[in-house]
Amino acid sequence: MLLGDAVGTLEGWTAPDGAQGELRAHYLRHLAERPDGMWRSCRPEHVTSSALVVDAPGNQVLLTLHKVVGQWLQLGGHCEAGDTTLADAALREATEESGLTGLSIDPSPLQLSRHQLLAGGCAGAFHLDVQFLVTATETTDFVVSEESHDLAWFAIDALPEGVDHTVEDLVSRARQRLALVPGRDTRG
Repeated sequence: MLLGDAVGTLEGWTAPDGAQGELRAHYLRHLAERPDGMWRSCRPEHVTSSALVVDAPGNQVLLTLHKVVGQWLQLGGHCEAGDTTLADAALREATEESGLTGLSIDPSPLQLSRHQLLAGGCAGAFHLDVQFLVTATETTDFVVSEESHDLAWFAIDALPEGVDHTVEDLVSRARQRLALVPGRDTRG
């Protein structure tokens, strides 16, 4: 079921530019060639799902100082057997890694990111990450999980120094999408 949802999600997604379109085609080829392509055991690459969590007004993003990577990143990770959709996987990861409840997810991906892992149990493998926009609708009081050194809210236009360019791109795409929602103030 998860594989079918991943293919359907990617096929139905309109890539915002040529580079994202090329990644979309790469992900779809991978999934066509590898029926196990959703699972962390698949090498040299596998699909993952992540979430950029924003507060209800859309002024702040929640980032994790990842324990293994040592950088501020969006929340997310590997798909698990109980996940039925990529969006479910991203929402589960966001909830587990933040302790936030009442999260709401936009089921259309924000962007795709293919990156090699340099540390941890997947060192040397590539993550084919499908990244979603998630909104904290009830509270912004988080709990730091075992996977993080820290969690913090950052103004959407004032990310931490040295943040990876893929996170900057993700936040930029989130700002663009949020600007299209009537009544949302994303000025920070």
